[in-house]
Amino acid sequence: MIGKGIIEVFVEHYDLFLLGLLGTLRLSFIAVFFGLLIGTVIAVMHLSKNKVLKTFAKIYVEILRGTPLLVQIYLVYFFLPMIFPIFNVLSADASVVIALLLNSSAYISEVIRGGINSVDKGQSEAAMSLGMSSKNCMIRIILPQAVKNILPALGNEFITMVKETSIAAVLMVNELMFVKTILANQFLIWQPIVIVAIIYLFVNIVLSQLVGLMERRLSVSD
Repeated sequence: MIGKGIIEVFVEHYDLFLLGLLGTLRLSFIAVFFGLLIGTVIAVMHLSKNKVLKTFAKIYVEILRGTPLLVQIYLVYFFLPMIFPIFNVLSADASVVIALLLNSSAYISEVIRGGINSVDKGQSEAAMSLGMSSKNCMIRIILPQAVKNILPALGNEFITMVKETSIAAVLMVNELMFVKTILANQFLIWQPIVIVAIIYLFVNIVLSQLVGLMERRLSVSD
């Protein structure tokens, strides 16, 4: 028995799908925004001449890029409170956000590091020869130029994160995939999955077009 059609299910429960989409976009934005802040610090540490900072950054990136996101979510939600009882207050939503932003920060740090390395080293050498400190040189000269190379990659990271937030459903966090779980209690199995897939596809196509437009605008400005 096929049951209700896709359009019928969507019309009846569009409010749930809308809330799920907003939850997905919220998680993605928070993860990428704070991932950008942390990733910038990690990238600078990776490029540092200090061996301790450089080693820490390398280990940080390798661990977070080398382990599945689902495992990281479980570690934050179940394992972290066992080691540090203060984290017992973390909700499922907060645990997912922390895992997502840490995961995102590792990938973003590599994007930023690549963007910084793409800037001609002669410019930093010239600035420091004029008496500018390495810190000021990084902030005033290197990073502003690296932004052009970083922005499109950050857009792609946001698109990736939109899809990766679907893992949050394992902890029953409100996002698109969790809508499937809610409607499964009403014996709606395949319809929500198809609807969610279509929504993901539509959102990512729109975001991809925006990133493409950004890349074209930046290439023209060059």
